[in-house]
Amino acid sequence: MDRTSHDFGPKSVALEIATFYSDLYMRRAFLSSILPFKPDAILFLGDYFDGGTTYILLANRWQESLSRFKHIFDLGKQGKTKDIPVYYIPGNHDIGYAGHLFHKPEFIERYEGTFGKRNYNFTIGKVDFVAIDAQTIDGNIKDNTTSFTWSFVDGLSTGGRTNPRVLLTHIPLYRPDWTPCGPHRSSEIINQRISRSAYDQRILYQNYVTKESAEHILDSIQPVLVLSGHDHEQCTVNHETKHGTVKEHTLGTVSWQQGNFYPSFMLLSVGNFTHANGSSQEPVILTQLCFLPTQLFIYIWYIILFVVTILALSILPTYDINLHFGHLMTKINKLVREDLFSSSRKEKNEDENCEYEMMWDAEGSLHVIKKLSKTPLVVSKETSSTERGNAVMRAARKQMVLEQEGATKVDISGDPGSDVKNLTRSSKSLLRIMLQRFIRVLGMVLVIAVVNVPLYMMLLFKDWAEQ
Repeated sequence: MDRTSHDFGPKSVALEIATFYSDLYMRRAFLSSILPFKPDAILFLGDYFDGGTTYILLANRWQESLSRFKHIFDLGKQGKTKDIPVYYIPGNHDIGYAGHLFHKPEFIERYEGTFGKRNYNFTIGKVDFVAIDAQTIDGNIKDNTTSFTWSFVDGLSTGGRTNPRVLLTHIPLYRPDWTPCGPHRSSEIINQRISRSAYDQRILYQNYVTKESAEHILDSIQPVLVLSGHDHEQCTVNHETKHGTVKEHTLGTVSWQQGNFYPSFMLLSVGNFTHANGSSQEPVILTQLCFLPTQLFIYIWYIILFVVTILALSILPTYDINLHFGHLMTKINKLVREDLFSSSRKEKNEDENCEYEMMWDAEGSLHVIKKLSKTPLVVSKETSSTERGNAVMRAARKQMVLEQEGATKVDISGDPGSDVKNLTRSSKSLLRIMLQRFIRVLGMVLVIAVVNVPLYMMLLFKDWAEQ
């Protein structure tokens, strides 16, 4: 993606963030999901730059997008794909359609200088792959780009062949409107739409190859499987030809910011053997559509967890202490008082049962003499505890009576000023409580952020820079 993908400013922070996370997602997917299969070859089906036809004449922007593309898929000389053959076909976002190419042939020069030929064939195992530039198929036959593509296709129809063929085309082949796409498609089916230039009727946009061109391609190449892109969504259809039924898989985008909530890639397995009649049977070519994580739903889940965390920090601590630890703390305080301070109470009781007398000695000095009381006051532990309990209860009753009398006096007096004062006092108390709780929650959030944000950033840039 680039600044043509969304309605963001060219230097906006939102664009930079969206671009970074789009690139990071594809890089993680490629390194963690695709490369672990240890593929013998990697096939790209076009549309590498969202604004390729816009930036084609601006060397610095093209080079910047190309550098990002190579980094995402580790295509450097020292990257993890250095020993894996990589094959490309052009997309309409890379070179444009036939109408664009007629007026801007430099689009083709730039593409072929970077990715190689637009029409070519290669062999993997015992299967031949045919890559064509589908953007030029429905152009004016007098144009060099269109005539060159048709010459390549017709050349494949002559001569014998022993290997089954797989056709690679960016633009899908023709199918009637509202043709079902199978169970893997999540969005609405896209029907054929062709836009032509009012000046020379050359094609400026199309969803599928025209019916006549699709039939010609299938009859000439006779593929057993067709792989296409362009649609950004998964779609599987069957084409009826003179040589039998041919299945076409339109693969979805591998990016989560290109209109598909369920990005995917396809695992293709080809055999190292061939059949005597030169046609492919089911075991020779196998396909498996593989889906990547739904990144948007993951971010939504992050937001839900953040909200839950804030609510938990705001509510749970207060109620948790009151409900679960209040009774426990009361017991602990009681035990501590009885065990730790029992000895001091004993010494105090002994002192209370003694009398002190001052006496003068023969030299005129004053001395204090401790004597046992003649009528010692002996109170059992149970009796003292009972008396203290009764005293506490009497004090509590007295306090309750005083409060009730005060409340009754306020009600009888009917003084409006007292109500205003009480209301003001309550509002200030509520505001103070809310402010204290907000400060407490903010402090907890800061503590969590200090621990987690550096760790997140470290892992984030580690994935981006990892080689």
